Amino acid sequence: MPDAPGIRARNRAALEAEIMAVAGRHLASYGAAALSLRAIARELGMASSAIYRYVESRDELLTRLIIAAFDSLGDAVDADLEALPAEAAPLDRFRAIASATRHWAIRHPHEFALIYGSPVPGYHAPPERTQAAGTRVPLLLLGTLSDGDVPEPTEAEIRALGRMAQDEQLATFAVGPGQLRRGVTAWILVIGAITAELFEQFGRDTYEPDAFFDLILDDAQRIVTG
Repeated sequence: MPDAPGIRARNRAALEAEIMAVAGRHLASYGAAALSLRAIARELGMASSAIYRYVESRDELLTRLIIAAFDSLGDAVDADLEALPAEAAPLDRFRAIASATRHWAIRHPHEFALIYGSPVPGYHAPPERTQAAGTRVPLLLLGTLSDGDVPEPTEAEIRALGRMAQDEQLATFAVGPGQLRRGVTAWILVIGAITAELFEQFGRDTYEPDAFFDLILDDAQRIVTG
């Protein structure tokens, strides 16, 4: 039976995909903090002990969900960027990244809450597992901030940005600490606007979200350009 290992691997992959699909539904219904491998096993008709052959712990499941969410967001942003003309200006790319993030968040509110919302009590995401997926969109943002002119950072910027100001990626993208500070500030504004919309922080039907987000992007672009 030379192909048996391949069949076993495919069967395992299929079951792991089922586990992730059920976990996604439970995330939407009960929230990240209430995720339970035993509950997922019950829905799949598995013995509670059997699921641990595929997912070793609740924290491992959360890590997989976080990576999947970041990958889904990154894919959505990549698709919108690829639709832009090749000669699109950096600020147009910034706007496309922000808009793609909002549209993805509206379609995936629970995944957005998982990666940008409140931390799950007792859980700490392992950076060696989540950093690559989690930095996909920030790295795209760095490309929109580059203008080839990197001024010397002020002492206040070095102190405030800490290790971010010394990241080797900044040199790769020709982005200085001042540009990074403006970019981070603009991105916080964007994420804050998305969070306020999804979680109805200003109430329901109190403003026009599309028009308001366009104004937020205008402000964010002014921040980026200094």
